[in-house]
Parts: sequence; structure tokens; C-alpha cells
Amino acid sequence: MKNNFISILITNYNKQKFLKKCLDSVCNQSFNNYEIILFDDCSIDNSLNIIKKYKRVKLIKNKKRSNKSAPLNQINGILRAFKKSKGNIICLMDADDYFVENKLKIIDKKFKTKDIDCIYNFPRTSKKQFIYRTKKNTNDVWPIIFPTSCITTTRSSFKVFTKYLQKNKYLNLEIDARLVIFFRFFLKEYNVIKNKLTIYNYDNNSITSKVKKYSINWWLRRFEAFKYLKYILSKKNIKFKASIDYFVTIFFITIIKTFKL
Repeated sequence: MKNNFISILITNYNKQKFLKKCLDSVCNQSFNNYEIILFDDCSIDNSLNIIKKYKRVKLIKNKKRSNKSAPLNQINGILRAFKKSKGNIICLMDADDYFVENKLKIIDKKFKTKDIDCIYNFPRTSKKQFIYRTKKNTNDVWPIIFPTSCITTTRSSFKVFTKYLQKNKYLNLEIDARLVIFFRFFLKEYNVIKNKLTIYNYDNNSITSKVKKYSINWWLRRFEAFKYLKYILSKKNIKFKASIDYFVTIFFITIIKTFKL
């Protein structure tokens, strides 16, 4: 049985409030065969001083933020961390989240016992319950999107994903949505373990929290998710089937563009 080496890729931008607990949760794992690669995207708070206290962390300091799109900045950071990584298993993490002590041990066992490319674990939340409902196996909508810190993949499959990531497109679409859509419709995988292995924090300054439901950016992100879904389906020669949800999204996008809201 092959021994796994796990690369934990962390992206950080001004998360000093959460960073120590985040790194402690990783450094105190019951599984020890891993590396931590942290990409700091020009933080102006006390983040770097906190990171430097952790000898196990391999730090990548960005010199200049790439653009004004937070999702694209996050993607850039993950890709740069991935290039520096060596693990055959890639575990993603946001700097404002925490891992439970046995997360890596459970993840390691899952990849050893099953021939899979990707795993999503349930998050543990304090303010809001994560809602998971099994959706029908159709090509007109994406499945439930798991937070970035709940996603683990094999290195080989993540490398394939980078070829279809569209890293410079879709300014509002985060990497978690792209990953779940890609693995579900390109690699035909959607593996969920219901263990709550990630403590997910609702930071008011995070990418997700800034996008309020039914806001302009919320509709734009939804529209981009459909565009990315159509792109991935086209690569597998699968016809996209327009749904009511899709037409509603197009309706609101048309209004937004017409009035330039």
C-alpha cells in the first residue's frame, strides 16, 4: 500500500485574526507525513510575523497582487503553491479555517482504500448550518459546492484540472465551484464523506461573505458558474440542457447589463 505525502496549500490575505489557530490546527495533526505551503498575497496586517514563527511552513510571498478580482487572486496563489508542492495528495485550505486533529489521517486512509481522485468532507460551522441535498444526476446544474478547505484531490487529477481551470476568466467564480464542476462533469467523480473534518469560519472580509444572496455579484457569479459548466461539458462533448434556474439567471444578467447596475 502506497504511503501518501500530503501537500497542504494555504492562501492568505490579511487573516491575522485566524492565522495562528489555522496553522496550529495543521501542525498538530495526528498524521505527520505532510508539508505546508502558504502563499501570502501581500498582506498588510501582522500575518507575516505570525507565519515566520512556524518552521514547518514553506512561505511564498507575493510581490504584487495580480488583479482586483479576489477569486482570481486566490486561484493565482493556489497555483503558485501547487508548483512548489511535492505531495501526491493536495489538500486545499483557506487561512481563516481550521482542520480537526485527525483530518489528514482520515483523508490518507480514504485515498489508500479507494481508487478516487477527489474527496469533499463536511464543514463544521458555528453561525450557519451547511446544507447538503443530493441533486439529480443532470447536466443542467452543478452539484452542491463544498468550501475550498473541504476539498482534497490527488496531485495527478489536480494537474489535469489546471488545464481546464480558465485561470484568467470568470472574475467572480471561486476555485471551489470550478473544482466541483470539473470533477463532477469531466472526471465523473463526486465523493463525499460526512465527517466534519474542517471548521469553517464566516469571516466578514472573506470572498464568499462579501457576495450577498441576490446581489449583483451573486448573479454574476451564478452566470459565470453556468458558463464554466457549459465549457467543461463541451470538453466532454456533452450537451448542456438549459433549466429554469439557467433562464432566471440569464434574465437577471440581462437586466444588470441593460441598466449597467
